[in-house]
Amino acid sequence: MADAPVRRINKKHKFVADGIFYAELNALLTKELAEEGYSGVEVRTAPNKTQIIIKATRTKNVLGEKGRRIHELTAVIEKRFNFKPDQIALFAERVDNRALCATAQAESLRYKLLGGLAVRRACYGVMRFIMDSAAKGCEIIVSGKIRAQRAKAMKFRDGYMIKTGQPVLQYVDTAVRHVLMRQGVLGIKVSIMLPHDPTGKITGLPNQPQADVVTIIEPKEEVQMPITVAKKDDEAAAPAAEGETAQ
Repeated sequence: MADAPVRRINKKHKFVADGIFYAELNALLTKELAEEGYSGVEVRTAPNKTQIIIKATRTKNVLGEKGRRIHELTAVIEKRFNFKPDQIALFAERVDNRALCATAQAESLRYKLLGGLAVRRACYGVMRFIMDSAAKGCEIIVSGKIRAQRAKAMKFRDGYMIKTGQPVLQYVDTAVRHVLMRQGVLGIKVSIMLPHDPTGKITGLPNQPQADVVTIIEPKEEVQMPITVAKKDDEAAAPAAEGETAQ
């Protein structure tokens, strides 16, 4: 029996389907791996296999004992998205600098608020931790019924933060989380201005310079070359010597 013909899909439909797949996968992993410091997911598609890289701060907990946890997640994803066996592979990647990861810090702030810590104290603690890790700037917004029945928003800022333009996509890492408190839902938004990495060796940091940042290079020091000048006595003695030899 001949193989069934491959069903072609419209390009627009493919982009929409990929976006829905990523959004559902991200929502599932955010819910399941919140305590493991889940910081995002990357999907790499190959012709015969799909690789899903889970970024987290505690990769041992993501893998589980003898890889049991990651096998369970693989089975759930296969069943939900109709993948064939051995058509999908899950990997866990450790986040090196969790202080510069907005998702990890939003989750950290969420657990602090759920633990009963005061909003101001929790936000200042997270902001100090971010700024101590060489971040250019940080902004934390907490909105909702913080103390009284009237909802309000509290903003905590430190350092330098850009809001518009192309560099926002490369330099600012943003995460939003919701905290289900007893008095209502609190919204958390964490924005981190990442430092510039001109070498491009550190993963996650931008290596392209900002358009409005001008670096003035100091001029090189001028080295004074030695000047050789013939002495007057030597010049006068040379013609006299020539006259004596002529006589």
